[in-house]
Amino acid sequence: MAEITIYQKPTCSTCREAVRLVRESGQPFTAVNYYEQPFTKSRLKDLLKKAGLSPRDVLRTKEDLYKSLKLADPTLSDEHLLDQMIAHPDLIQRPIVVKGDQVMLARPAETVTELL
Repeated sequence: MAEITIYQKPTCSTCREAVRLVRESGQPFTAVNYYEQPFTKSRLKDLLKKAGLSPRDVLRTKEDLYKSLKLADPTLSDEHLLDQMIAHPDLIQRPIVVKGDQVMLARPAETVTELL
């Protein structure tokens, strides 16, 4: 059985709930605080590809930073958006959960049960 990895921000309530659900399932997992262990651009790109998501799909559009960086501009490339997410992790929706080749954005947190 593949171990689960949860990329999270520990202060995020959705992340804490996803961690709780996985812990209660009894399955082995690793929680990675991506503020302390940042994504590389290639790693984030790979995770999004496996999840079937684009960078725009995981942008936190309600962040002030999203607005100040003018990331709503539809002409911005995926590469530019990825660069901004790497530079500013608050722009990334969370948690991102990995189990083997399966990757999902666990929002709401209960969707993580699909991997259990």
